[in-house]
Amino acid sequence: MPTSISPLSQVHPSARLGRNVQVGPFCLIGPHVKLGDDCVLDSHVTVIGHCRIGNRNRFLPNVVIGGEPQDKSYRADAPTGVSIGDDNMFREGVTVNRGAEKEDHWTHVGSRNLLMSNAHIAHNCRVDNDTMIVNGVLLGGHVHVQDRAIISGNTVVHHFTTIGTLAFVSGGCRIVRDMPPFMLAGSGTPQVRTINIVGMRRAGIEEDTIRLIKRAHRLIFREFKRHAEVQSIFAQELPNGFPPELQKLLTELELSAHGASGRGREAFRNIPMKPAFETTVEAPPVTIRKAA
Repeated sequence: MPTSISPLSQVHPSARLGRNVQVGPFCLIGPHVKLGDDCVLDSHVTVIGHCRIGNRNRFLPNVVIGGEPQDKSYRADAPTGVSIGDDNMFREGVTVNRGAEKEDHWTHVGSRNLLMSNAHIAHNCRVDNDTMIVNGVLLGGHVHVQDRAIISGNTVVHHFTTIGTLAFVSGGCRIVRDMPPFMLAGSGTPQVRTINIVGMRRAGIEEDTIRLIKRAHRLIFREFKRHAEVQSIFAQELPNGFPPELQKLLTELELSAHGASGRGREAFRNIPMKPAFETTVEAPPVTIRKAA
């Protein structure tokens, strides 16, 4: 099926659109945009800046992808960008800012993510795969949301914070420290309450591993044992090595403990990195048909 563009939309001739892309009315697509196959822009969608977007993504009304970062150090002509994978859903009013000239200069969104209405992804964030970012969530710059994490509505996340794999954050939280993997947190300034047992079972994690994660939670967040002591306890009980989930939890906690204010990624704040993108993106030619 050929690509279809509403006559009420503006698509720059240099933009590269894949096959079967549907562009509804009042959309704007800039010159440095690459859209993969089967993407759908409902209406009033803006995609500007250097954007590399994969296949089968859907953008509902008033989504803005690739807008300038809200960073005073950003130069308007800096060729930073946004990278998006496949099969994502961007609900009404979602904004994803392009990277500032920091880290790798990119904002990344992986695949199969659901970003609900009015969520904001700031510059240089990295959202991995299969996450759910609920209505009104605000991610500050350089935030990392790992696989299968869920951030509930109207939560605000401090810049350089990491939300761990399969973490669950309840609504209205103020996240100022790293959220460990596999944990469930609640209250306004969140505290780790328990493990995300439902999420881990849905992800297919073995029950023996879930019991180890639960024991680690008790040792760390109930008995307040130091990291080295917890490592020693498990090393004695598991001489053949840790399951990867337990190892990930302990590693992430150690990184957070050594980071400023409980944020392990804060150490990257002043590290300049070379841009990891090309400003010219090739795509196969397509036949573009103006919608009736």
